[in-house]
Amino acid sequence: MRTGGLLLVHAHPDDETLFTGGTIAHYAARGVPVTVLTCTLGEQGEVIGERYAQLAADQADQLGGYRIAELTAALGALGVNSPRFLGGAGHWRDSGMSGTTADPGLAESAEHPRAFVRSGDEAVQALVDVIDELRPQVVVTYDPRGGYGHPDHIHAHEITMAAVERAAETGWDVPKLYWAILEDPTMKAAGQAMNDRVAAGAVLPAQWIVPPAEALGGFPPEAVSAVIDIADVFEAKVAALRAHATQVTVSEYGLEYALSNNLALPIVAQEAFQLVRGKFAPGPDGREHDLFAGLTGPAE
Repeated sequence: MRTGGLLLVHAHPDDETLFTGGTIAHYAARGVPVTVLTCTLGEQGEVIGERYAQLAADQADQLGGYRIAELTAALGALGVNSPRFLGGAGHWRDSGMSGTTADPGLAESAEHPRAFVRSGDEAVQALVDVIDELRPQVVVTYDPRGGYGHPDHIHAHEITMAAVERAAETGWDVPKLYWAILEDPTMKAAGQAMNDRVAAGAVLPAQWIVPPAEALGGFPPEAVSAVIDIADVFEAKVAALRAHATQVTVSEYGLEYALSNNLALPIVAQEAFQLVRGKFAPGPDGREHDLFAGLTGPAE
């Protein structure tokens, strides 16, 4: 087992699985210490289905507590014992997407006094404290756009970048820092495979919208530093996606999923990363296949 291990900083429950679920399961299965640090409870999430719809922020406002249970189940499927929250569970609140309705009396989620986007230096220091405690060899978070522009994803990126810099001065210099990204050719190929399955007779939920492959995309290949093959833990990622049932629906085939927007997306068999701090140690194909490459050997 490698000391230090892997620290992943995510904004809401389900992000850990959507962006990095296969990588979490990959390293957990190999005995690498894995910590998933979630910044909010995801209180502003849109609820799929009627069973728990009244937990939403504009009704009972109890969704965050329920999502702790979903996160716990998802992490269990991925091989991680329990969730950990920045500042403690519920310390910062989901800020919501721009223009979404907050809880009663507030015009915008981001105006809530505990909104994560308002966390400022307190959140940076809270993350520094976690880094100093865990001394991770690898930290993973979002790219500067937060994957798809959610304000909390962007803020998680910002505080992670700031905390890694500060921790280097005060206690622990993180050896490698990555952004979790999508690779354009991989997404287009997976999208085409999804369309081919549908054309061959695969039946997806009627409300789902299947986009053309060319509509899917991501970063160009030259931006990808590392690729983790998750084929051997693919089912664990699918199980973790199913655990986030208020936020994610997975097809009966376990190859596609959709969020509340009903846009069908493929579940790809590899996860891509861009190295932004530390030593790049590629293999013969010019890419890393271990986030710990160049440190103390492969995480096997």
